[in-house]
Amino acid sequence: MKLIEWTMEEQEQLIEFITTNIWPYHVNSHPARDIVEKTIDEGGYESDEAKTFWLVDDADVQVGMVKIYDLQDDIPLFDLRIAEKWRGLGYGTKALKLISEYVFSLPNNKIRLEGHTRQDNIAMRKTFENAGFVKEAHLRQAWYVPKEDAYYDAVTYGITRQDYLEGKTTPVSWDDEVKIDHFDYKENWDFPSSFESERLIIRMPFMEDVDAVWEAIVHSAKNLKPFMHWAQTLPKKEETKENLRQAIGDFIARKDLRLHVFLKDSGEFIGSSGLHNIDWTIPKFEIGYWLDARYEGKGYMTEAVQRISQFAFEELSAKRLEIRCDSDNIRSRAVASRARFELEGILKQDRRSADGKTFRDTCIYAKIK
Repeated sequence: MKLIEWTMEEQEQLIEFITTNIWPYHVNSHPARDIVEKTIDEGGYESDEAKTFWLVDDADVQVGMVKIYDLQDDIPLFDLRIAEKWRGLGYGTKALKLISEYVFSLPNNKIRLEGHTRQDNIAMRKTFENAGFVKEAHLRQAWYVPKEDAYYDAVTYGITRQDYLEGKTTPVSWDDEVKIDHFDYKENWDFPSSFESERLIIRMPFMEDVDAVWEAIVHSAKNLKPFMHWAQTLPKKEETKENLRQAIGDFIARKDLRLHVFLKDSGEFIGSSGLHNIDWTIPKFEIGYWLDARYEGKGYMTEAVQRISQFAFEELSAKRLEIRCDSDNIRSRAVASRARFELEGILKQDRRSADGKTFRDTCIYAKIK
């Protein structure tokens, strides 16, 4: 069997083929001439989106036709029709194999090929299976037949480019519901918003923190600028206030958990940390931090990170924590190492520098439960 491309000069031949055969499992089982003519005029059988072929057997007899459409997409579809007198002789399977060969030999590397039929069209379903296609969907009452004013179930079969090229069939796993043992934060929003370590109080931000936070940024601007995008220009106090307001809202909504760090004995604000880039389905978090330059060298941030890690594992059921920092940020890397985070890798030229002028490498440290 072979495919012979249909031409516009063969309009009458195509119209006769479609209107003189009965198509019991198509939406329109007895298409009228005017419908076929209209489809031809609109480019439904020959255009950039569609190609039509005659199915010709080894004796050069036309036994059917196929229209392949959505050719500009990565996933074409097709309409296969075997004439009544030639049905049940295995032509459908041969035709589907030829269709697959044509589609997967196109220069733009189609990803997959798929077709649809009524659930009760047993012959076509067997044809799909014999040609290496896999059932991928069952759509209930999705196939409407106007003449009967009735709905039927529909099924979808497909073949991937990879399966076709490797000559294999990969069945779909229908038992695909993934059971995730995760922290259901929507039912467990009542976790503490404040906790302590030996020397520190660590809590969610409040609006009364504005002055202390802004002053810490001013005193630490020189240290923060090389590694913090937001520190390229000194923020105004009003900007710090607005940022703090957003942080409080995000904490309440559990979108991001900023945490302010204070000395237990004096109540002084010394830095900011928190749990960011949250994925509650695992759950996993990224710990970020910056310290007021006036309090560096005393181990405060290492202590804070260790306590925040404990909080994440015990209160939030975290499975993974990450610390990401610039490879040149020696202080930040030292905190991660002292807090017993493992260096999992360095991403080369992963991002731009804080000032946007160069490309930087990113270190990824992690701790898992």
